[in-house]
Amino acid sequence: MNKKTGTSHLTHISDILSKALSKYKPPQETEITQIWKIWDLSLGTSIAQNAKPDTFKNGQLQVIVSSSVWIHQLKFLEKEMIANLNARLNTALITHLRFKIGEIHY
Repeated sequence: MNKKTGTSHLTHISDILSKALSKYKPPQETEITQIWKIWDLSLGTSIAQNAKPDTFKNGQLQVIVSSSVWIHQLKFLEKEMIANLNARLNTALITHLRFKIGEIHY
């Protein structure tokens, strides 16, 4: 909290992680932290409410999904989702999505 103005400045966790990881990981690996910033905007509200990025390794992004119904739907949209995400990232970082049922955290 700023003592003079009485306001506080919040920093998104992805900003902190990007900065910290850039010291220890190659730039390509830290670019994926940007996915959390662009997820909602790239895929739309209904998908974002039912699916969230989880882990990334070797071009594969694991996505936590709220139900098996959503997994089924997202499998049909996988190519479009990858294209939208990579376009926002300005690189072909993601090659495959893997869906897993789990709890969605906002």
